[in-house]
Amino acid sequence: MKTIKTIAFTCAALLLAASSQVFSAPLMQAPPKAPEREQGEGPYDRLILRGGTLITGEGAPPQGPVDIVIEDDRITQIVSVGNPGVPIIDSRRPKAGRGDKEMDVSGHYILPGFIDMHAHIGGSAEGIPAEYVLKLWLGHGITTIREPGSFNGLSWVQWHQEQAQDNDIASPRIVPYVGFGQGWEEPIYGAEQARDWVRYIKDKGAAGIKFFGASRKVMEAALDEANKQGLGTMMHHAQLNVMSMNALDSARLGLTSMEHWYGLPEALFEEQRIQDYPAHYNYNNEQHRFEEAGRLWKQAAEPGSEKWNAVRDELIELDFTINPTLTIYEASRDLMRERQAIWHDEYTLPRLWDFFEPSRYAHGSYWFDWTTDNEIAWKKNYDKWMTFLKDYHANGGRITLGSDAGYIYKIYGFGYIREMELLREAGLNALEVIHAATVAGSEALGMEDDIGSIALGKKADMVIVKENPLANFKVLYGTGHFKLNDQNKPMRTEGIQYTIKDGIVYDAQALLEDVKRIVAKEKAERAE
Repeated sequence: MKTIKTIAFTCAALLLAASSQVFSAPLMQAPPKAPEREQGEGPYDRLILRGGTLITGEGAPPQGPVDIVIEDDRITQIVSVGNPGVPIIDSRRPKAGRGDKEMDVSGHYILPGFIDMHAHIGGSAEGIPAEYVLKLWLGHGITTIREPGSFNGLSWVQWHQEQAQDNDIASPRIVPYVGFGQGWEEPIYGAEQARDWVRYIKDKGAAGIKFFGASRKVMEAALDEANKQGLGTMMHHAQLNVMSMNALDSARLGLTSMEHWYGLPEALFEEQRIQDYPAHYNYNNEQHRFEEAGRLWKQAAEPGSEKWNAVRDELIELDFTINPTLTIYEASRDLMRERQAIWHDEYTLPRLWDFFEPSRYAHGSYWFDWTTDNEIAWKKNYDKWMTFLKDYHANGGRITLGSDAGYIYKIYGFGYIREMELLREAGLNALEVIHAATVAGSEALGMEDDIGSIALGKKADMVIVKENPLANFKVLYGTGHFKLNDQNKPMRTEGIQYTIKDGIVYDAQALLEDVKRIVAKEKAERAE
């Protein structure tokens, strides 16, 4: 059995490697691949969704009832067929021909498929089966993911990418990025070496690169070459290198998106250049890392100040995307909430739970002695972070949704829906959150012509849910929403009913039942 130290290699070792621009440690053994697809019906020559309420993702308010016609995997008609509370106007309805598939979705809401811009296919605890992750995503309406790093190996991720593209497995569409330096035997400490690696990874079929930090000359060369090669770029501005390159520095050099928020407060420093660490701080101590991360935003410029506005405006001018992943740090401000989330019992694999538990070896398992004061510091951290996100978005900046699930008590799919709630808390209205989850993600990926909204000519990627998500994002959770019904009895709503990807209709609840069986099987094996 591999040690916890080996299991935790994936992210932590990359962060450490960033300081020397070398990636030479072996990847851990890749987990089981996804099985051949057994779920999902279609794509149909012609599919007609009848009578739903449409939320396009483009900012338009809900409209319904509408009929939507899908031919193979493309939307060919969107027709308003009446008004709420009165009978449908049959003369307006698209006619069904022989062999057409019709689905009555009256009373349901139809949204674009969601895009998770920070979605690891496992890569945390050892041996997380791909089927478990992919079905949790589809069961929560996620039809496209950006895989940040391909830490199970690019060839392993590309196999899933190809199978998902052909719909031979039940999976969202996969856009594979590769951790900088991955697969390269030599240290990358010079500009030409950086360019060589970028060209190498382009030839291997990567769609983009995830950076953690490097020397300025290496970053300059790598970002320049990535843009020349048409590769997307994303960056976790690790503390080991952020002083020499913060988020604004990297954006000026052509970085297209930043992950989390590291690097942004540093760009907002006014009276210092380096974060004010306590003398006992050690980066390899996970509790130190996350304690002091929770005290970083208070060192940044104040909202509305000249420095704040200048950084905000320049990032917007550079068309810079912020993918905040608010959800992945939420345990820092309320550990008990995340440990006791209701979905853990049926949806969290035992090996994943083991990985979450406190350990001095495991990245993101920093609960050595997490206190009230730690949580209060993080609450204040969130307040200022969210203030910047709201301000950035209100002034025209692009915000996208990513979950980074598989760490810190966050489960695939569930963490994504929670990200929606947190952006609502940050001040985006519900339609703005849906836009961030759909259109903004497609723009950041350069795929807006095909996905991201429900519009004529686009791919048939859709989410169908019985309750109104604009009134309550909790109805999108796989566990539904707990409430009191009209008969004065507690109940749970049903969650997403259908996820449509490439015109293939998946029963979202059936996918989640498959996940429950995977979890139950592992629990039973442990009990033997």
